[in-house]
Amino acid sequence: MIVVGYAGGSHGRACLEQAIEEASARDTSVLVINAVPEGGRGGSGLGSSGRGTLVVDADEIAQVQERLAVSGVRFEIRQQIGAVPAEELLRAMDDPNAEILVIGMRRRTQVGKLLLGSTSQYLLIECAKPVMVVKPQRATA
Repeated sequence: MIVVGYAGGSHGRACLEQAIEEASARDTSVLVINAVPEGGRGGSGLGSSGRGTLVVDADEIAQVQERLAVSGVRFEIRQQIGAVPAEELLRAMDDPNAEILVIGMRRRTQVGKLLLGSTSQYLLIECAKPVMVVKPQRATA
């Protein structure tokens, strides 16, 4: 199983595409996790597109579901409100079938890293299994 942290936007879509590619290559399934603390805002770095993670709305989840269905990979989508994103992802990675964690990382200043911490960095350090960090392609002019 490929576990992917999904929070929408271009980072989330890039993570989803990479997870589909990995699942296809490994002949396994994809577990999409969109988890946010109570109040709908969470830490960055899980495929978020900006200032904190927002719970993904029903339309976007429907698009994710449609993309996964078209890909042909087996999948599950979990939306968890009132959860710590990093902890939910690590819990999913404790599953014996979990092979790799796919997350997004956005660029931040050195001061931002110092003051805000980094969910992605935490996951890289704490996850006992391989972690793939994905970033969206830059638009070409």
